Amino acid sequence: MSYVEVSGAKVPIRMWADPASVEDAAMQQLRNVATLPWIKGLAVMPDVHYGKGATVGSVIAMQGAVCPAAVGVDIGCGMSAVKTSLTANDLPGDLSRLRSKIEQAIPVGRGMHEDPVDPGRLHGFGTAGWEDFWGRFDGVAESVKFRQGRATKQIGTLGSGNHFIEFCLDEAGSVWLMLHSGSRNIGKELADHHIGVAQKLPHNQNLVDRDLAVFISQTPQMAAYRNDLFWAQEYAKYNRSIMMALFKDVIRKEFKKAKPVFEPEISAHHNYVSEERYDGMDLLVTRKGAIRAGSGEYGIIPGSMGTGSYIVKGLGNAASFNSASHGAGRKMSRNAAKKRFSTRDLEEQTRGVECRKDSGVVDEIPGAYKPIEQVIDQQRDLVEVVAKLKQVVCVKG
Repeated sequence: MSYVEVSGAKVPIRMWADPASVEDAAMQQLRNVATLPWIKGLAVMPDVHYGKGATVGSVIAMQGAVCPAAVGVDIGCGMSAVKTSLTANDLPGDLSRLRSKIEQAIPVGRGMHEDPVDPGRLHGFGTAGWEDFWGRFDGVAESVKFRQGRATKQIGTLGSGNHFIEFCLDEAGSVWLMLHSGSRNIGKELADHHIGVAQKLPHNQNLVDRDLAVFISQTPQMAAYRNDLFWAQEYAKYNRSIMMALFKDVIRKEFKKAKPVFEPEISAHHNYVSEERYDGMDLLVTRKGAIRAGSGEYGIIPGSMGTGSYIVKGLGNAASFNSASHGAGRKMSRNAAKKRFSTRDLEEQTRGVECRKDSGVVDEIPGAYKPIEQVIDQQRDLVEVVAKLKQVVCVKG
């Protein structure tokens, strides 16, 4: 589909979703964003749903301003995927051992490594810039500096919620490795700190929603936020890169006879800010639950823990600010999912997938998400499908 335009106070709301299918609270958030004085454009992805301040699945282009809540609290959250030389014929009949080995190598939930991962010991991992990256931690907000010890041990860990590590097959039977994670607790604490700072600034006192508080260019508060934002985005990217290196090591050991070869990694943030130019204007583009889909750029759009995921290539649609959805998107809250579904439902909906099937992950059940095929179909003018994947192992926190 092409987009539907809904009128907004300052800019039209371009929607790659049926407005009638979007919950009222999320539509109100979109209207609120369209009132911001600095806004130059708003694109809404087909996986749109209610979030804090701004909806998940929105692309907000502003001039000279950034809204921290429109980035999301998990700064730099995103996806990585790698195609391998392995095929379905290389897999054992029982995949429980493989899942166990992945969970042993990569801490999940609130877990962390006993000692920080030394990237120099990881197979093929480039360490250029690593010391400079950690050296710049001295420049982040004072209120989070005491978390450095934990942040060093959490890099290369999964987290919980909708984060996952998956071992997948494409339709040709090739094996892919895929994972989804972000900047862990350090990114959240930085986000919370700056949202608190923004809400106290005078220019934000008359906004329709205090969660939409912004920083304005050429101010010390904006400079501090940009510094911490870009550091956290880099942390998230390193986190996924280290996890993928650990994941590959597990695969090398478990499939030693097959001598697996790995193709270049596809990586995409979906909670971040980027400096981009549209219609002759330098804009700060915030993607919250959206990926960049510039012409020819690869991206990853996952479904849920029992459905397929897609590797896509961007079509460079400027109307969406070169963006696409970041996943299927929730159609019900976590609490609603827990009330609606049981562990028996989870077992049924994840049949054929080696994964957790206990009450701790019922809120991540496929039935709590929109159908991924429908979400992909609604953005055919934003991306083209390169590969469809189906997970056979899914690790959750």
